[in-house]
Amino acid sequence: MDMDLGFIIIIFLIGFVGSFISGMLGIGGSIIKYPMLLYIPPLFGLAAFTAHEVSGISAVQVLFATIGGVWAYRKGGYLNKSLIIYMGISILIGSFIGGYGSKLLSEGGINLTYGILALIAAVMMFVPKKGIDDIPLDQVKFNKTVAASLALIVGVGAGIVGAAGAFLLVPIMLVVLKIPTRMTIASSLAITFISSIGATIGKVSTGQVEYFPAAIMIIASLIASPLGANAGKKVNTKVLQVILAVLIAGTAIKIWIDIF
Repeated sequence: MDMDLGFIIIIFLIGFVGSFISGMLGIGGSIIKYPMLLYIPPLFGLAAFTAHEVSGISAVQVLFATIGGVWAYRKGGYLNKSLIIYMGISILIGSFIGGYGSKLLSEGGINLTYGILALIAAVMMFVPKKGIDDIPLDQVKFNKTVAASLALIVGVGAGIVGAAGAFLLVPIMLVVLKIPTRMTIASSLAITFISSIGATIGKVSTGQVEYFPAAIMIIASLIASPLGANAGKKVNTKVLQVILAVLIAGTAIKIWIDIF
């Protein structure tokens, strides 16, 4: 593969855009970067990555994008520690199982898994979420069993596609657990960071990572993710939810068109 300047710039821009959105919306950004890595390089006459390579690069990149986002949210009481621990541990176990098991699946199987997950997430984002942002951050309560079991399921699915699954966690936290929007965004970045450790180990140990593009994406994400998080603190929570819903729905549609 020709490692020329054009390649570096395109990969950097994909990483930058994906991580900015990731920091702003509290998702790992794989939901955006997965299709971008799959479809953009060939448009510029560059060699296309396989679905396995894309999911490997995404896994590593999410690890770094989420660190940047969590760091930007560390003050202000946005990080719900018990939520992060319960959901984080469950999703880590799930994502390791999924990440390791993904090599048994065909390309079509990986894309189908992704399509099903994206569809569920998209439907959930359009469920009305009344009054959740009126709860004071220090009085937020949630069902620990429900949180842990849903995180485990998300982990397995997310591990398979090398996504960290935050695009599923966010609707679950908002709709099922009734967590306020900004706390959801900050906490989901932390949970996603934990889950991406499992996915990254799974992908690296099975040789599914291309290191050069991954390195470019990491640099881009460490710059862009905190910028996105700071932008997200200033934007109205309703607007954040709408952007998230549209992104998730768009990805779901695109993946399903490809499957058929």
